[in-house]
Amino acid sequence: MKKVAFLAAALAVATTTFSAAAQQPWIKDRSYGEGIGIRTGNLELHPGIAGEFGYDSNYFQRADDEKPIVSMLRLRVTPHLTLSTLGQQRRGQQGNAAPPTLNFRAGVFASYNELIATDSQYSSEASDQRHVDAGANFSLDILPQRPWGFDLYGDYLRTVEPSNDFNTDRAFDRDSLRLGAGINWRPGGGLFEWRLGYELQYNYFERTLFQDFNNAQHFVKMRNRWRFLPRTALIYEGDVGFLRYSQTDTQNNAQTIRSRIGVNGLVTNHFAFLALGGWAASFYESTGGIPVRNYDGPVGQAELKWFILPQPTLQPGDATAGLASIAIGYVRDYTNSYLADYYRRDRGYANLSYFIGGRVLLSAEGGLSHLTHSTSFFTDGTVRNASFGENRVDARLFAEYRPSDTIGINTTLRYDAALDDNRIRDSQANPASVDNLQFTRYQAWLGVRWFM
Repeated sequence: MKKVAFLAAALAVATTTFSAAAQQPWIKDRSYGEGIGIRTGNLELHPGIAGEFGYDSNYFQRADDEKPIVSMLRLRVTPHLTLSTLGQQRRGQQGNAAPPTLNFRAGVFASYNELIATDSQYSSEASDQRHVDAGANFSLDILPQRPWGFDLYGDYLRTVEPSNDFNTDRAFDRDSLRLGAGINWRPGGGLFEWRLGYELQYNYFERTLFQDFNNAQHFVKMRNRWRFLPRTALIYEGDVGFLRYSQTDTQNNAQTIRSRIGVNGLVTNHFAFLALGGWAASFYESTGGIPVRNYDGPVGQAELKWFILPQPTLQPGDATAGLASIAIGYVRDYTNSYLADYYRRDRGYANLSYFIGGRVLLSAEGGLSHLTHSTSFFTDGTVRNASFGENRVDARLFAEYRPSDTIGINTTLRYDAALDDNRIRDSQANPASVDNLQFTRYQAWLGVRWFM
């Protein structure tokens, strides 16, 4: 079995390494995962543990014509812990307290995964896929409500994912690290905000077969926000990036530029909008005379959000996670690709978040993406695969009932599919040797968790 198909399948739907730190919503979004917590001095401690049992229809993400397609029963146990300075609710209990000198938050989780093949003849292959995902993160905001401030942040994520080959030596296991720092300027009582920062991302592939893809990305980032109306702000985001691979014989280094400007605001107490537009370009460096392909085109995002309950105090830039809302949107961007130089993504999406009576939580999201992959080449400069497009669907439904303030009983349904029958070459010597990127995958989980 080849390695290329899963490289494309795994990375094509991701926006960044850290856009989804875990599959479970309560790990990705603290508004779902945290309870009242335990106060220890000027800090809050939020422990928790979850257990889930589920079904996975196509764990190896194989194409319909790529037999066998192996389904799995899965058991997942995930302890997690966050530590933070006092939240807004506890700070409010202290009366007219001075603005905090710093805000700090750190978290860690580990997720043990046990797999059982529904067909007993693949029991050995399933047990070989037993693994532990893990992650950690921190953020530090110094002088958050003062004219001048400073911030630090970092993330670590270990992700274990199989290729479309049963062999674990071909598994797409990787470790991702992100570190960043920035200076913040907020004159005029916060009506204007300016940030200049640096970010490092490092991606390490654990299997020898994929270590040519190890890379570091350096970014210089700038972000501005001017609140020219009470609840509407003009925003700007821009960055210059430097992509460096550990092996340049097979992968091309690059410089990247991205710039977007737009408006974010509330039209009424129910409706919010976001409109961002700009331009992005890449400058890949040819290795050994191999041709390169660069992106040079528009990027942007548009979103309309309806808050089910009115939000009279919400301001531009405020976190909206956990608020009952329905949103639709569209995003265009491009990103580095391990299959070619880059791919462009056009995605339409919709999402829903609703917390009913403090007991029932509903969260749903779905999207349709069109991906355009750039032309790829073999090491002698001949064309490997011409530029091609593919369509992908993703959908997720999460529902949780909370019989108490510390217990949640939940279910998660996921659907992912690559709809097109795209076959790409994986061998220069044998033109007939191809990989099919098409796949369909369903997941269904039932779980219970304890949290504070």
